[in-house]
Amino acid sequence: MSLRSAPTPGNSPQIHPIEQSTAPYYWGIDIGGTGIKLGLVDQQGDTVAYEKIPTREGEGAPAAMQRIADVVTTVESGLGVVGKVPHIGLGAPGPMDLPRGLLVAPPQLPSWWGFNIVDALTKLLGRPISFLNDANAAAFGEFWIGTGRGSQSMILLTLGTGVGGGIIVDGELVNGVNSFGSECGHILVDPSPTARLCVWGGGRGQLEAYASASAVVDRTRDALTEGAESSLSGLLGGSNSELTAKKVYQAAAEGDALALRIIDETAAWLGIGITSLVHALDPGVVTLGGAMNFGGSGCPIGQRFLSGIRDEFKSRTFENVFEGTSIAFASLGADAGYLGLAGYARKQAMKQS
Repeated sequence: MSLRSAPTPGNSPQIHPIEQSTAPYYWGIDIGGTGIKLGLVDQQGDTVAYEKIPTREGEGAPAAMQRIADVVTTVESGLGVVGKVPHIGLGAPGPMDLPRGLLVAPPQLPSWWGFNIVDALTKLLGRPISFLNDANAAAFGEFWIGTGRGSQSMILLTLGTGVGGGIIVDGELVNGVNSFGSECGHILVDPSPTARLCVWGGGRGQLEAYASASAVVDRTRDALTEGAESSLSGLLGGSNSELTAKKVYQAAAEGDALALRIIDETAAWLGIGITSLVHALDPGVVTLGGAMNFGGSGCPIGQRFLSGIRDEFKSRTFENVFEGTSIAFASLGADAGYLGLAGYARKQAMKQS
């Protein structure tokens, strides 16, 4: 087990020297379908250790919990911080039952359904554990030390295979009575009977059906089938894996008219969804995370995408609301989840002290 003292580009975060860190420390443990990220974070939000281990979903949840516990104890001993880590943040994909610490039916973890993940890890590590939906965890990371730093409230939309979300109001996460709070991808944007269907089994006409990477692929494929001219036409007969949101972005960057239209339409749908969310919550900050950012703020297509979202929002809201609302890309990337979990653990520990 290595305690990384320097970042691996594109793979692990910048590691802060333990001797320059501020105790106490908090674990952020972010469980995904293929990998588990474990970050040990200090009081200021600096990462002092980071490991990523394979989930090995088929081996079952108890085996994964034991491997997590082994990493935690090895790292704490190696850094000399045993007894200085009072609280752990644990995140996983939903559906889940947060009060009971239960994984209900996450599609990425089929053999873990019904498993009480919090009880299992608490028994192994003997410390309080705060349990969050993975998108809410990412939202709290951006709120704590990312794009939303210094704000009181924030909405995060994560744009990937689906559309995830996280909402913070006056410093508190919106988790909901049914552990379904902040599922922004499932708000309605199209009430028509022929509206598109959600990717992950949600209802008809929801934001995810129009603004996710899967939706970008589906809408592009439909346009090509209807005869639209595009450099992407050669992918029409292939599988969905051949036509991707990234390839749509690449075509747009080369000036492809259909690809640009699809990206502009995606921005418009997001603008509609964001308008409804902002009108309900008025957070002041809306952050866009996830892998589908069409190049982000450093790229002309990403800038066009963000401008399209802002323009649609402006056309549908009030002038003072538009002027008082920031819409920007997230800044923590793939680290947002474990950082948010550690930050949330910190928040809960401070409440209890």
